Parts: sequence; C-alpha cells; structure tokens
Amino acid sequence: MHPHMLRHTFVTTMLDAGVSLRDVRIAARHADPKTTMRYDRAHKNLDRHPNYILAAYMASGT
Repeated sequence: MHPHMLRHTFVTTMLDAGVSLRDVRIAARHADPKTTMRYDRAHKNLDRHPNYILAAYMASGT
C-alpha cells in the first residue's frame, strides 16, 4: 500500500458521497478539474447527469 492509494480512496469516497466536483478538487488540491474527474467512478450515472437532475426538478413542480 502506498500513500496514493489513501488519496485515491479519499477522493473517490467524497465523489461517491455526492460532494461536488469543485469541492473535491479543492480538498484534493488539484489544479486542473480534469484530474479530479478521472476519479469519478459514477460519471456515466444518469441520476447525476445535469439534464436528468433538471428534468426531475421541473417534474416535481418546484
């Protein structure tokens, strides 16, 4: 086990918990958001896609 594994776990756990990409990037001290995005295992999850979130919001009538 090496230090990067702990960092990887830290970043992926935050993303899995729903912490915003911006906040995770800042906590991980990544200069480029693309670096943080590589850790996002759920980036293909439709439930987190902006269009899906907007459609659900509009359907709720709020």
